[in-house]
Amino acid sequence: MRVGLGYAGLALLALLWLLPLGQWLGADFPHHMLRHMGLVAVVAPLLVLGFPKATAVFALSPLLGAVVEFVVVWGWHLPALHGWADSGWPGLLLEQLSFALAGLLVWAGCLRGAPLAGAGGLLLTSMHMTLLGALIILAPRDLYAAICGRAPDLDAQQLGGLLMLGIGTPIYLVAGLALVAKALEDKRETA
Repeated sequence: MRVGLGYAGLALLALLWLLPLGQWLGADFPHHMLRHMGLVAVVAPLLVLGFPKATAVFALSPLLGAVVEFVVVWGWHLPALHGWADSGWPGLLLEQLSFALAGLLVWAGCLRGAPLAGAGGLLLTSMHMTLLGALIILAPRDLYAAICGRAPDLDAQQLGGLLMLGIGTPIYLVAGLALVAKALEDKRETA
């Protein structure tokens, strides 16, 4: 059963790269955000749950994983780095690999460590994802158009921010709360 989760993660990873998401969403930024969020919030935990031995190397401190993901996610959303990733395969590949690594560090650390520490890492990640998504949605102008050499499209940017909020925030929040519940259950059993 568990290995099925890992294979589901691999299948989703392939779909995120092979399906013409840009055509369906009508703009590049939401497509880009859907890949990001699919990778860090869905594919990474499925891989950690499905392939525990293969992903054990990423099981470091939940706080370290959350900090690494914060730096990676916020760094790649700075206009200059986003523009570089948008301009060709070298930047895009480095961006996606860093997202994959950050996602694996967060989920492996949080799901394999002490439940309360893991909950803290996931809830911290939920908070910073929510804040970044809100900033992207509420920005008064397209933050990336000039650096990416395209016409401004504030609607596409706002849709990307909504995807970040709609995918990342609930997944990290629910997983964090599930770990809190597990910690409380463990405490009741030992009392």
